[in-house]
Amino acid sequence: MAGARALLRQCPLLLPQDRHGTAYEGFVTAQGRNFHIRILLPVDLQLKNARIECSWHLKRILHGYRHILKQRLHSCPDLVSFMMELKTVLEIALKNTQDLHIPRPPEYYSCLVRDLEILGWNRVAYVDTGLSTVKLKAEDSCGRQHLITLKLNAKYPTEPPDCLVDFPVPFAVSWMPQNSLMDIYNQFLAALESLKEFWDALDEIDGKTWVLEPENPTRSATTRRIAIGNNVSVNIEVDPRHPNMLPECYFLGAGHEVNPLRTKLNNNMHLWDPEVSLLQNLRELLGIDFPSRAVLEKSDFAKDCGICYAYRLEGSAPDHVCDDPRCGQPFHQACLYEWLQGLPTSRQSFNVIFGECPYCNK
Repeated sequence: MAGARALLRQCPLLLPQDRHGTAYEGFVTAQGRNFHIRILLPVDLQLKNARIECSWHLKRILHGYRHILKQRLHSCPDLVSFMMELKTVLEIALKNTQDLHIPRPPEYYSCLVRDLEILGWNRVAYVDTGLSTVKLKAEDSCGRQHLITLKLNAKYPTEPPDCLVDFPVPFAVSWMPQNSLMDIYNQFLAALESLKEFWDALDEIDGKTWVLEPENPTRSATTRRIAIGNNVSVNIEVDPRHPNMLPECYFLGAGHEVNPLRTKLNNNMHLWDPEVSLLQNLRELLGIDFPSRAVLEKSDFAKDCGICYAYRLEGSAPDHVCDDPRCGQPFHQACLYEWLQGLPTSRQSFNVIFGECPYCNK
């Protein structure tokens, strides 16, 4: 209820369409203009699996910001936070759209070209024909490639460009009118090095384990769902600012499989060693070897949903498993929820529904 009131304060023209809070429709307001939007959430209300539908006009305005909006969907804790982020991005997009129609003085172009020459054209990945969008490339100390997108307005260099990066933390630029693109680039390089240990930890996990979700993680993604065994996995959330500390862990699987793992983690968490890699710590605390990419195929432990017979459903893998040790069939939460709702023998208490397994009837 508090979340609904907060959303109403931030977006009074966006209204819920059902009592479950899974569909919202209305308008988002920016610069005194209203834009039609519809937001569809899954039954578990996870923003990362939300679908956003909007008018063609709003879609065209936000076209160049799709990546940043997808990133925000994955990182925002609730719908209110995401709508605030959306309004901020929309304000920037509208300002830049208006700037395209403002004649830019000759000083703008001469200053920008001079800055690019000082920076070095070998660091430039893209420049649009209007010289209003510039993408710069950089390599961190571990050889990873990164991009920063600069959206320049007509008042550059008096005003700084808007900077878009694929980071798990906010990137704020320190700017003075006498600064140049080189100053932004150096701040970008410093930010890359500050995130080195975070990306090192996740790169080791991506390279040495089977990551079920996200399928193609971006550099801003802080979570990994790692396969442990047949229909057993752990979802970890790594703090980008303290990547060597114990991450938040959530086990997925049948109770008889995950309960011993939870017990081991709780009993051994005092043994966590920040001087050892995150993956090695998880191995030692849980007393397991994660399935190796070098030995096993994903199909060896990743089974399709027992209801829709697919592995991916709107980007999500099956995350609910029958507790019966003789069954252990996995299901997508959305499929299972819809199945159980249709059974006359099922019962619901608040937001939890109880019923028989579609496979073994337990």
